[in-house]
Amino acid sequence: MSSHTGKIDTDEAVVPELNEPAADIAAAPDEIEQKSFADYGVSEPIVDALDAKGITYPFPIQALTLPIALSGQDIIGQAKTGTGKTLGFGIPMIEAVVGPGEEGFDQLRAPGAPQALAIAPTRELAVQVAGDIVAASVNRNVRIVEVYGGRAYEPQVEALKKGAEIVVGTPGRLIDLLKQRILDLSHVKVLVLDEADEMLDLGFLEDVETIMSATPASRHTMLFSATMPGPVVAMARRFMTRPTHIRAQDPTDDNQTVKDTTQVVYRAHQLNKIEVLVRILQARDRELAIVFTRTKRQAARVAEDLEERGFATGALHGDLGQGARERALRAFRSGKIDILVATDVAARGIDVDNVTHVVNYQCPEDDKTYVHRIGRTGRAGQKGTAVTFVDWEDMPRWSVINNALNLGTPEPVETYHTSEHLYEDLGIDPSVTGRLPRAQRTRAGLEAEEVEDLGETGGKSSRSRGGSGSRGGGRGGRSEGRGRSGSSSSDRPRRPRQRKRTKNGKPHGEAS
Repeated sequence: MSSHTGKIDTDEAVVPELNEPAADIAAAPDEIEQKSFADYGVSEPIVDALDAKGITYPFPIQALTLPIALSGQDIIGQAKTGTGKTLGFGIPMIEAVVGPGEEGFDQLRAPGAPQALAIAPTRELAVQVAGDIVAASVNRNVRIVEVYGGRAYEPQVEALKKGAEIVVGTPGRLIDLLKQRILDLSHVKVLVLDEADEMLDLGFLEDVETIMSATPASRHTMLFSATMPGPVVAMARRFMTRPTHIRAQDPTDDNQTVKDTTQVVYRAHQLNKIEVLVRILQARDRELAIVFTRTKRQAARVAEDLEERGFATGALHGDLGQGARERALRAFRSGKIDILVATDVAARGIDVDNVTHVVNYQCPEDDKTYVHRIGRTGRAGQKGTAVTFVDWEDMPRWSVINNALNLGTPEPVETYHTSEHLYEDLGIDPSVTGRLPRAQRTRAGLEAEEVEDLGETGGKSSRSRGGSGSRGGGRGGRSEGRGRSGSSSSDRPRRPRQRKRTKNGKPHGEAS
């Protein structure tokens, strides 16, 4: 690599092979015969619902999964995020349940009790999964309920009491509802564990095993994971019955991601990163962009800086309430904002098309995280660009990534917003400044996306902004001036003080 460019030559790049068990069924996309959903035995109401969405032919993971899943056999589906695996398990879930008014509903042992359960590692992924299932079941009378933390219990409890055929939730809230005996999983016929390796990374496997133990042993179980680490394999052996391991991904997928993505790395100074970033975001042909940070505080700060400079920006991190997080994602997907600043944990499992640029504002922790991040761009055969900032203190991390992926860039070029190679590497007009010109501020912005009232619990941002959990803003707040009796001291009429002069305990002037 030249000392005057940050571009990485990826011709020799390679992703280390994972030591994983061999799949029973494996196929690359070009090896799978193209058939319609109807050809795989999917019922007409679902086929029509998908057709209305413009979905006619299944993706590779769906094509390999559906014949086995629809027959009721346990499966382990291995595919990366964004490959369409949700319908691979969502369609069999819908086919297996019976809704009110449908044939056989009244004959169920417990009509209204959940018949299918999908567990997702994050709130955002749970919402995404539930949305896909709702879209596929629009012609069926099937009730889908989402349960996850960060929003009030009451609406979720009420929805479960009314009845739900399919429940989609995160481990923490599912455990809470189980302990309170509000969620009855004893009639579940189909159980899905999505992003199992992410569950492992987030420390949820023990909770997941507790939830799975509350379901019947005879259930149909489907487990999906991008990778198959040892603990996930052990859990599959314990809770599944002779599962068929399906891998619908080209073994060279990650290698192809690394080779096809235009990768650029700069050694940037902490105080100059924002200046470099705003110029990268003005590159020619940029569409949607994701900026990754390591901490929640950094994500909030970068988002505020970009917004102040005229960019349509949203933030996605754990300190935001669920309503604010879902609002940012909706705005990003719809194009009201074109920049999303996110932490890794908050962005897990999120799949958005048309992302042309990914920026690692801070160096990723390891090569796995690096590949996962840059894989967010250039989807569906498109080309993407990934830029990584490496501060001086990040050099040990970058050294690990560089060596593991054989990127051949041990010493990133030192770069500032005035460096000529920055503009040449990324196709940036040299005349751009640190602020987006007003003529280019055409996006509606985050404010154009309404915040859904979720009755949130525990969201820091809602408290700090005077939301429902704000101190002093709601009932019983100290700022109302309530005394011990509960009445406001400011409403009490003041009585004038009266003084009496006394002498030897008697009013002055009286005879002794």
